[in-house]
Amino acid sequence: MLGSQLSDVNSTSSTTMRSLDQCPALVLNADYRPLSYYPLSLWSWQEAVKAIFRETVTVLSEYDRMIRSPSHEFKLPSVLVLNEYIKPKTSPAFTRFNVFLRDNWECQYCVKKFKTQALTFDHVIPRSKGGHTSWENIVTACQKCNTRKGNMLPKECDMHPQVKPYEPSMYELQEHGKKFPPHFLHKSWEDYLYWDSELEDQYIH
Repeated sequence: MLGSQLSDVNSTSSTTMRSLDQCPALVLNADYRPLSYYPLSLWSWQEAVKAIFRETVTVLSEYDRMIRSPSHEFKLPSVLVLNEYIKPKTSPAFTRFNVFLRDNWECQYCVKKFKTQALTFDHVIPRSKGGHTSWENIVTACQKCNTRKGNMLPKECDMHPQVKPYEPSMYELQEHGKKFPPHFLHKSWEDYLYWDSELEDQYIH
C-alpha cells in the first residue's frame, strides 16, 4: 500500500516508474558490511521506503531522485544500514547455486568457467554406486564433462575433481561472491563494497 501512495516528484508516467525500479538500495548489516555479496543484498525502492517508515534502518546515502506521498517528500535511499544486527547463518543451504558459488562457476573436471545455464552438478560417486546427494559428493560440472563421466567412478574414467567436494562456510561463500560484482554499482556503494576484481585491477595498474 505504501509504495502505491508514493510517486516521483517530477512525473508519474510509467517510464518514470520503471526508472525508479532501477534505483535499489544497498542494505548493510549493523556492522556496516553487506548482508550478502552474491547475490548482493539489495532492496527495491518500495522495500527501502517501507523499512524507513518502520524505523528499522538508517539512511546512509541517497539518490538524486525525489519521491513524495500525500504527507512526505524525500530522496530515494541508495544505502541503508540495519538498526539491529542480524547474525549470519553459520551453515549455508545446500543448493545448486551455492555449489556453483563454492566452485567459482568452474567445471571441476576440465577446470573451465561457464555461465550458469551451461553448468550442472555431478555426483562424484554415482548414486547407482552408493553416492549421496551431499556437499561431500557433489561438484560443479559442464554438460560435456558430465556426459563423458556418466555413471562411472573417478578411477574408472580417470576423471577426478580439481578440488575434493566439501561443505563450505558462509564466510567462504561470501568471499567467493566478491569475485562476481553485479552489472550495476552505484557510486554511493563504493565505500561499503570490496571486490577482488577491483583489487586485481589496482595491482595491474
